[in-house]
Amino acid sequence: MENEKKNDEIKKKVDDAWKEAAKSDAAQPGSKPAIEAPEASFGLFISSLMIEALISLGEIESPITKKKETSAVHAKFIIDTLDMLKVKTKNNLAKDEEQSLEAMLYELKMLFVAKAGK
Repeated sequence: MENEKKNDEIKKKVDDAWKEAAKSDAAQPGSKPAIEAPEASFGLFISSLMIEALISLGEIESPITKKKETSAVHAKFIIDTLDMLKVKTKNNLAKDEEQSLEAMLYELKMLFVAKAGK
């Protein structure tokens, strides 16, 4: 019981410290963040997964290696992850989010099949 209480206190300190650091970075007079972080959204999240899948399918060059490389295993993992999100979020998405997810999955699956057939 005492360990749980201590762990909760440590977790709260870490959580509060992170929030304070974020506030102080943003509150520096005259300073402007180098890059503004976009607002988190479901659409942005699934778009980032789609980009990762496109990189794995060799459709987009890797930002790290600056080469188009293919990893069917990783692409399949990302597609399966998007499929899992579709199942887990059923009846919980806005119409446009649901349509975007469906369209992304269709396009990625078609690309995967086309690449696997080579």
